[in-house]
Amino acid sequence: MIIRSVGELVRGRSLHAIDATATVTEVCRRLREHHVGALAVTEGESLVGIISERDVIARVIAVALDPQITQVRAVMTPDPLTIDVEEGLVDALQRMLDGHFRHLPVMQDGQVMGMISMRDIPTEYRLMRQRYEQMRVKDGAVA
Repeated sequence: MIIRSVGELVRGRSLHAIDATATVTEVCRRLREHHVGALAVTEGESLVGIISERDVIARVIAVALDPQITQVRAVMTPDPLTIDVEEGLVDALQRMLDGHFRHLPVMQDGQVMGMISMRDIPTEYRLMRQRYEQMRVKDGAVA
């Protein structure tokens, strides 16, 4: 099966989201329950951020905040980069590599439809990207 868009990849999957007023403890419960590394953060129907395992470690645990009282809105990544359902896997891969993150909300008509992660991108795409970068460096295209 050839996947042509991120929409095809997330179609049929559940969106794992959490309200911005929830606590970090609830984030951890949901990450564990759904076996995911990040959650979309919403206020009503709107995407307002993303919170990942890395965010919890760096912005809560490492600075000794109490996860039972710390709200998601205080430690989330606000206004995350997103990708449209019609865009391709290569576009998603490029955005994640450029931004140095592993999760990307997938949007359709202003609504969050799902989440794509680096591990969702087939290995072949990642290898092609790596070889392309190696060729650019070798050919002197990148200083």
